[in-house]
Amino acid sequence: MIILFDLDGTLIDSTDAILESFHNSFDVHNFPHPDDKDIKNLIGYPLDVMYKELGVDESLAWAFVKTYKEYYQVVSTQKTYLLPKAKESVLLANDFAELGIVTTKTGIYSEVLMEHFDIMDYFKVLIGREHVEHPKPHEEPILKALESFDVLNKEIWMIGDTKLDLISAKNAGVNSIGVLSGYDDEGTLKKYTEYIFTTAYEAIVFLRNKK
Repeated sequence: MIILFDLDGTLIDSTDAILESFHNSFDVHNFPHPDDKDIKNLIGYPLDVMYKELGVDESLAWAFVKTYKEYYQVVSTQKTYLLPKAKESVLLANDFAELGIVTTKTGIYSEVLMEHFDIMDYFKVLIGREHVEHPKPHEEPILKALESFDVLNKEIWMIGDTKLDLISAKNAGVNSIGVLSGYDDEGTLKKYTEYIFTTAYEAIVFLRNKK
């Protein structure tokens, strides 16, 4: 079995780091601050898309992204937390499956975070925003991750907390599980998968018992 994990809202909570980095960028560029709720509603999308949705002109979006990343790199490990039983999820999954990460976060910063939490070694591959042309919900990130595995006769699952993860899985032709530990609600997730659990750990227990 191959299990691919999303990060934000699935294994980690980096809401504080994300919000602080957004507000810093709005300060630096002297731009009106959006409500935290509006930022949270966009978490999971690429940064440039988030900024455009928050009212930043397309011609300026990448300047905001650069400012965001510079600040996020400084605060990410201090303002990011493993979700409850996230590490246990990874350890349990490692007992019966090969593991990967598929995220819209910048891959290099994501690897730093996973190493900070001492779990990076359990993952065979980490696909971040810079590794693909088309991020989730496109299938490219999942298909890119699967290039690192021998997929022949393997059951493949994507675990994520937003519709972007689940649509990406469907587009890639793999199974999906939605978790309620992140940013989309149960009603939204139910539109895209029949399997929904409260946490990644519950999802892994389900897959272990299914195997």
